[in-house]
Amino acid sequence: MPFKLGVMGIDHGHIFGMLSNMAKQGCTCEAYWTSGPAVTEAKFNQVFPAVTKVPDRKQVLDDPDVKMVLIAAVPADRASLAIEAMRAGKDVMVDKPGCTTLEQLLQIKAVRNETGRIWTVNFSERFEVPAVTRASELVEEGAIGRVIQTVGLGPHKQNLKTRPAWFFDRERFGGILCDIGSHQIDQFLHFTGSTDATVVHALAENTTMPDQPGFQDFGEIVLRSDHGHGYIRVDWFTPDGLPTWGDGRLFLQGTDGQIELRKYTDIGRPHTTNNLYLVNGNKNEFIPCDDAGLPYFPRLCADVEDRSETAVSQAHTFTTMRLAIEAQVKADG
Repeated sequence: MPFKLGVMGIDHGHIFGMLSNMAKQGCTCEAYWTSGPAVTEAKFNQVFPAVTKVPDRKQVLDDPDVKMVLIAAVPADRASLAIEAMRAGKDVMVDKPGCTTLEQLLQIKAVRNETGRIWTVNFSERFEVPAVTRASELVEEGAIGRVIQTVGLGPHKQNLKTRPAWFFDRERFGGILCDIGSHQIDQFLHFTGSTDATVVHALAENTTMPDQPGFQDFGEIVLRSDHGHGYIRVDWFTPDGLPTWGDGRLFLQGTDGQIELRKYTDIGRPHTTNNLYLVNGNKNEFIPCDDAGLPYFPRLCADVEDRSETAVSQAHTFTTMRLAIEAQVKADG
């Protein structure tokens, strides 16, 4: 059943996917609040002209009809806003990373347990990609056997002309592994069926921007669990010639086959998204996935009504963010 949303923080562009995908489920939104100027604001007002800016976030929190608050504030501020929203009786969807320190995560856990509210992080590289939906279906059907390794590649364009100051501040954006690395950790846990993992190796560095010492443009993580192994590489090196923000890829190695996802483009060919390649004992095929759907959003709407965990388990979200922060801490030494 659709319900009313509120927005607190539009500093990251992921707010567009968060709000538009919930709107597709019939949810409505009348008000947004954001702290200070946001580079997304002009576009936000164009895309969502019916959503009015309010000067005080309490106007969102005090609205008894608002059931869920969407938060895409500066990463370091997301935890405190989510805690405030949960204590106001609202469920929360946060842009990734959901928090930037282990202390914040412990506070979120405590308040979630205290209030019983939903705290979900929109890992958009899984939840907003139909190719990942189709891959999940194939894995569940046994198309490649048991997944024993994932390789996740998350390259991004820097787009320096549109980046605010917080983007270059380690304490504000949380570090490259905590931030965009959390997408890949989410997918490793999901596809290997792991409930926890060990960060075997973590590295983060700034190789191209000495004038921005707080920035990190390259990172890698090696994960191990009792179900499989994972390698993650994230960076801000994507060249301008690519027709999209990054050539995100996911490789799933199973005991009986393999899947490769070229999520956002396919280099050297006409620009197409949601490309899936499957090889197993009797198949060697390309599978287009545009029609696979995004089940996270309708399931989340049901969870808000039913107080269930069908979209993603709370434990999975907590574990993903803990591992991302642990990897970042390990990399930072």
